[in-house]
Amino acid sequence: MGELEIEISGGAFAAVFKKSRVLQLTDEKIVIGFINGFIIDKAGPYKENIKRLLAKNGCEPKEIEFKIAAKVVREETEETLLVNAPANPKAAKQAPERQPVPANSLTKSYRQGLNDRYTFDNFVVGPGNELAFVTCQAVSRTPGTKYNPLFLYGGSGVGKTHLMQAAGNAYLETHPDAKVLYVSTEQFIQEFVDAIKYKKTSEVANHYRSADMLIVDDIQFMAGKDRTEEEFFHTFNILHQSSKQIIISSDRPPKDIPTIQDRLKTRFAWGMSIDLQIPDLETRTAIVQSKTEEQGMIMSTEVADYLATRIQTNIRELEGALNQLLAYCEMHGMEPTIDAVKFVLGSGKARPKHLSAKQIIERCARHFQVPVEDLLSPKRDKDIVVPRQIAMYMMRSELHLSFPKIAKELGRKDHTTAIHSVQKITDESSLDADLRNAINQIKEKLYA
Repeated sequence: MGELEIEISGGAFAAVFKKSRVLQLTDEKIVIGFINGFIIDKAGPYKENIKRLLAKNGCEPKEIEFKIAAKVVREETEETLLVNAPANPKAAKQAPERQPVPANSLTKSYRQGLNDRYTFDNFVVGPGNELAFVTCQAVSRTPGTKYNPLFLYGGSGVGKTHLMQAAGNAYLETHPDAKVLYVSTEQFIQEFVDAIKYKKTSEVANHYRSADMLIVDDIQFMAGKDRTEEEFFHTFNILHQSSKQIIISSDRPPKDIPTIQDRLKTRFAWGMSIDLQIPDLETRTAIVQSKTEEQGMIMSTEVADYLATRIQTNIRELEGALNQLLAYCEMHGMEPTIDAVKFVLGSGKARPKHLSAKQIIERCARHFQVPVEDLLSPKRDKDIVVPRQIAMYMMRSELHLSFPKIAKELGRKDHTTAIHSVQKITDESSLDADLRNAINQIKEKLYA
């Protein structure tokens, strides 16, 4: 890199290559790591300079690759922390200045929507999520600086929600008086619809615009909601201009979200966008063993590997299968075995060829002793909501129905309700043995 600094102007080198790292150098290829995509774009025109300098030194790789590298992000974060460390250690404990929360705020807590189960410590890191993991750690330590907004995208169940919430929880550990708001896009939309209806738009807007860290999940569902997009646009601008951290997730990169306003897509690309991949087999196996230990049980690597091999779609479905397995083993007083996995996943017992959504709904209603009509109704009583959510969860896990199809089976127009229900039951069943047993009992009746 020293020769490159001499060849190009000092300012250009400092802006583009000073914090880059050579990650790989062979006769075939050189890979250089950068801190973000913006700098990679700036580095593009200098590839010929790099080729010429390498050839001068007797190395002529056929390919030059630029990539965002977790190692570079981690080094930059550590350097930033050292530079920003207060001279007086006591100063580090002082809470940051922030705008006061309105007396009539919608929430009494500064940690709206956060689940303290989601931490960096219990997140299993693998090749497909390492960069996202390191970057989320970075924004929790130095929010509102280099990676703002942080945009995580990937399929369902690859760890986006876990990492976003872990960032919020970690930030609150060092800034306990900060205002951190986590909200699903579905909830955000509903709050603004209600605010318009009850003429409280300013109150809702001020609530979100006074956040120190705003975390918004599944932003793709905002597409086409013009009034909500308008409000979010102004909220984004106010927070960004105040150096408040914004973390957003989606099932696709910003440019691929259909019908969402171009000005929002542009702003989403201001910081860093990271693609989370489906975890590889080794990572899935580690996740199975980690989640098993969290529930006070032990599973051999052989069994964990077998389960991870059988479920290759996403982590949410893997955890759902694991919860069913552990519930089955608890009920029968046995340790997890490959035979138990086969039984729970369907290869150990004959299953009906025509299991339907209707059968699942009826069985859930019967188990909880509520009328089927109530599950199909808009009723929100807890004794109705729980069996309805379990029915949605089982339609996903047993029939692999799409979320729109699940919503339709239960008379819902908006399939985001189904997404929320499946995620909620998946999360809660990992902690609630009674819930796991209920699911397993319903399942055994269906397949009896």
